[in-house]
Amino acid sequence: MNKIKNKSLLSKRFRTFYPVVIDVETAGFNPITDALLEIAVITLNMNDYGWLKVEKKIHFHVKPFQGSLIKKEALSFNKIDPFNPLRGAVSEKLAFKEIFSIIYNGIKKYGCSKAIIVAHNANFDHSFIMSASERIKIKKNPFHPFATFDTATLSGLAVGQTVLSKACRAIGLSFDNSQAHSALYDTLQTANLFCEIINRWKKLGGWPINNKKNKNDKKI
Repeated sequence: MNKIKNKSLLSKRFRTFYPVVIDVETAGFNPITDALLEIAVITLNMNDYGWLKVEKKIHFHVKPFQGSLIKKEALSFNKIDPFNPLRGAVSEKLAFKEIFSIIYNGIKKYGCSKAIIVAHNANFDHSFIMSASERIKIKKNPFHPFATFDTATLSGLAVGQTVLSKACRAIGLSFDNSQAHSALYDTLQTANLFCEIINRWKKLGGWPINNKKNKNDKKI
């Protein structure tokens, strides 16, 4: 395995993984058969002092792929009209080409090895990303094939809440319910939540971890 050169602080923080925050809105729960309707992506950066922050945002409304299923229950939940021409929707192929290009640039810029999805209930978003990538026959997928950072789990640990809106409020972030279930808004809130959890852990002394024993430490 080739060694990664010029590792950034961001790369060192997550074992060379490049965290990318994602939210998708869909026409159902099955990533193989149900349409992907919207996707938003936020990349992150870490400053010279080790604080994580939002960097770039990209967002697409997506055309349902040919033969996809569209569940009425899903549309009543996310309030999306897949066939509204004012959406400005693009094909999955175009959306993923733009998104993956930005991600690969970030991986190279920060000396990372692979991207890793950060999402709220991340298995759902990860499954749709992977299925869409396979469907449109993308040769190089930047994301880890199975690992994710799930903010539902992390916020359950950090503040005792697993619902995105409740977790944001519990940690001191605002949350506008009227904007919820918009991919871009949910991604931004998830990114802010993830950054706050990571930065709060740093404030508590959790990273970098100092494994050196103090000479005054006594064995128990």
